[in-house]
Amino acid sequence: MTDALESLGGKWRLLILHYLLVRADENNTFNKIEKDIEGISAKMLSKELKILESNLLVSREVQQSSPVTVKYNITEYGKQVRPVIAALVNWGLAHRMEVFQ
Repeated sequence: MTDALESLGGKWRLLILHYLLVRADENNTFNKIEKDIEGISAKMLSKELKILESNLLVSREVQQSSPVTVKYNITEYGKQVRPVIAALVNWGLAHRMEVFQ
């Protein structure tokens, strides 16, 4: 459990991974991710992406354009977290129904 929480824990990491899973075929630049994930700051997004990258869950690609852009993708290894996220989403929906009846 500790290893999983160290890799996936916190407020933002699962949201970032879910975002990249759902948008795997898109051009996921840093600015686009920051804009689309409501409430995350650039500093926090940068920190969390570095952690996810160091855990081999996310890849970072620098595109030599003007200006330089950085694209992020979920790795094949990172895609293994899909069932975990799906289970959390389903539990969250069921929990909401239970609590707010």
